[in-house]
Amino acid sequence: MSETARIDRGMSRPLTTSWPRTLMPIPMQSLNFPRQYDFDFRASGEKRTIFDPLRRKHVRLTPEEWVRQNLVQHLVQDLGFPAGRTAVESAFAYGGMQHRADVIVYNGRGEPVLMAECKAPDVKIKQQAFDQIARYNTSVGTNYLVVTNGITHYCYALDREERSYRFLDSLPRYQDL
Repeated sequence: MSETARIDRGMSRPLTTSWPRTLMPIPMQSLNFPRQYDFDFRASGEKRTIFDPLRRKHVRLTPEEWVRQNLVQHLVQDLGFPAGRTAVESAFAYGGMQHRADVIVYNGRGEPVLMAECKAPDVKIKQQAFDQIARYNTSVGTNYLVVTNGITHYCYALDREERSYRFLDSLPRYQDL
C-alpha cells in the first residue's frame, strides 16, 4: 500500500492526514539552506521516495538525494536558476566511461555553466570531492563548481584565462553567471 503526503523538511508529521503513522517518512537531517522546502514523499513498506520535479518522478530517498533535492530547490526558488535548464544525474563521458553529475545548469545556448557534486550530510567534504568534480569538469566545461553535503557548501569560480579559481562566499544567482 502506498500513501502520499506533502510535508515540510524535518517535520515528523504530515500536512495531510493520509499517512498511517507507521508509513510516515523518516525525518531527514536538517540542512544548511536559507529555508525549508516542501517535498512530496511516498512510502511503501520500508521503501521511501521523494518526488524529483526535474525528472518528474519519485526517486529513492537517500541522504545524498535529500541534499541534491534541497540544493536544486535552493537554486531554483532562491537564486533564480531556471528549472528547465537544470539537469539532475546528467550523464557525460570522462576517460572513456560514462559518469553522472549530480546537478548541471545550462545557459540559454545550452552550454553548461554550473556543476554540483552532492554528498550525504554525514560525509565530510575532503580534497577527493574537489578532485572528482575538477576531473569531471575537464569534460563538462563549466565555470562554476559546487561541492556540498547540505551542511557545508563550497562554490568556486574558474578563470580559464588565468588558469586559476577563487572560492566564493556564497552560491551565485543565475543572472550573475
